[in-house]
Amino acid sequence: MNLPAEHDDAQEQLREVERTARPRLTAGMLAAGVAVLLFSFVLSVSLGAANIDFLTVWEAMWRMGAGSQEHQIIWGIRLPRVIGAAMVGAAFAVAGAVMQGMTRNPLADSGLLGINAGSAFALSLCFALLPELPYIYLVMFSFAGAALGAAMVYGIGSLSRGGLAPIRLVLAGAAVSALLGALSEGIALYFNTGQDLAFWYSGGVSGTRWSHLAVIGPWLLAALAAVIAMSRSVTILSLGEETAVGLGENVARVKLAGMIIVVVLAGLAVAVVGAVSFVGLIVPHVARRIVGYDYRLIIPTSAVFGAVFVTLADLAARILNPPYEIPIGAVIALVGIPFFLYVAGKGERGI
Repeated sequence: MNLPAEHDDAQEQLREVERTARPRLTAGMLAAGVAVLLFSFVLSVSLGAANIDFLTVWEAMWRMGAGSQEHQIIWGIRLPRVIGAAMVGAAFAVAGAVMQGMTRNPLADSGLLGINAGSAFALSLCFALLPELPYIYLVMFSFAGAALGAAMVYGIGSLSRGGLAPIRLVLAGAAVSALLGALSEGIALYFNTGQDLAFWYSGGVSGTRWSHLAVIGPWLLAALAAVIAMSRSVTILSLGEETAVGLGENVARVKLAGMIIVVVLAGLAVAVVGAVSFVGLIVPHVARRIVGYDYRLIIPTSAVFGAVFVTLADLAARILNPPYEIPIGAVIALVGIPFFLYVAGKGERGI
């Protein structure tokens, strides 16, 4: 008998979120983010074990790999690497934003909740048992592994009487990640693939090629289009399941669609860079602070900011100790661990 009142309360909560959204600021931040991303591209292509001046980079953009050895390095190695880093950053960041919105868990991240470890486990099986498998099938196995990790974490987390509390999910994610990581290492040792997998596990986009981008690009674009289309539903779900039901949302369907998108985004990112954590934790929090709590603004902002973040992290990994590279996962963890402790210490509940 109280349904009209509950509906009115739900509508008021949604209007409050929409009133506090900052679309003009979002447009400005997106434009600034794209500008910074393009500048990061130029820096990343120019700097490395062998520095290349900006004029040569500019000339190479119009030669499509023809010409000098530097042009071939730019087109054959550095450009696909930089573009791959940007795609990975966007995928991880949007996956984190969707997870945080759907679960109202400020600690949600595909790396912290076992999804990345699931992808890594599936790929370790592929490298050990099917070393000649085409890249498209590696991506498919990565999706399957991500789904396995997500199912294990949410299954364990839902067993407790208190439900899916944020800290409980993170603890379940840590346990599942440790288990799958140990299994992956055991497989690598038994099949003698440990040396080949060592750098990939720690995260690196150095091996990215145009053929890889051609495989993951359509998946990324499709997943981003789908999540933008359902971004209003994610906003409603972030207000709480009761509010979402009051506004007529099919909560189960939205959660299923959102989790499929998260699995796709995390799976393709892990297939490129390895089991890197914290991108999906950091970037959505920063985006929310700037643009408000409307996921129609948070998701595109997270995609751009995530692309910038991972591109700059990859650049730092290459130039901090030349000619050697620091694993990109270690660079991101230097920022991510303090940020995780800060968010966990605040004890946020709703986001």
